[in-house]
Amino acid sequence: MNDFVVFILTHGRADNVITAGSLKKAGYTGRIVFVIDNEDKQADKYYANFGRKNVIMFDKKKYADECDECNNFDERRTITMARNACFDIAESIGVKYFVEMDDDYTAFDFRIPHEKKGTCGIVKPVKNLDLIFELYVEFYKDAGLSSVAFSQGGDFIGGVIKDGKAFRFSKRKCMNTFFLSTERRFKFVGAMNEDVNTYTTLGSRGHVFMTAPFISITQKATQSQAGGITEMYKRFGTYCKAFTTVMNMPSSVKVKMMGDGNSRLHHGIDWQLTVPKILDESHKKA
Repeated sequence: MNDFVVFILTHGRADNVITAGSLKKAGYTGRIVFVIDNEDKQADKYYANFGRKNVIMFDKKKYADECDECNNFDERRTITMARNACFDIAESIGVKYFVEMDDDYTAFDFRIPHEKKGTCGIVKPVKNLDLIFELYVEFYKDAGLSSVAFSQGGDFIGGVIKDGKAFRFSKRKCMNTFFLSTERRFKFVGAMNEDVNTYTTLGSRGHVFMTAPFISITQKATQSQAGGITEMYKRFGTYCKAFTTVMNMPSSVKVKMMGDGNSRLHHGIDWQLTVPKILDESHKKA
């Protein structure tokens, strides 16, 4: 793990980077680098709070000009540029493997299916995150993935026991915690909904993104934190966010309503039409 670093992608929250404390609480002892952009007015605060050697700034407009933002808003309050910059930042500090994290994670937990423990199964806080990171990196390397991620609370809606059996699944999506390598580069697409845009478009071309379910993150409610991308979503709304993915994958993604009671517009993915399902020839019958 000497060749690994955690990147916390953050903007305008120098005094409220919740993820940093959560990592340490979960037992992480390795290097953390705070990735900020040159349009962040709190840059000096980040340097003061975390030390200049632990904060790396990138040129936001440069990376915006190098990717398809999928709009003409001239609005850069988004994480896409930071995600793409991390490949170059990792290379510049001599690290091959890294994980990108948002700045608002409150907990890292084990999720273990158990019939008698309700829909969420057994939930236990992670205390050995160093080992978890090492195992995820090894899996990422051996499986030849473009990226793998921890699960999120929403992945467990409906329960962990289905038809009397504990689930054994991995989803072809990848959000929030991207395990990556400088040797497996790709570009995130779209100023909004960049994670969904990327795992659908590249997934349709044979890249494999996946969520491994038994470690989960908990984070602040969407758009509840001031700063970061929240202001952009408040300005343009969730319709623009969801429709960005429709623009990228009109053959398999649509805009639909999501939620019970407090519903909102969201993307809907038809996975049967999104990713190829190709078996290795070794499984072919004679």
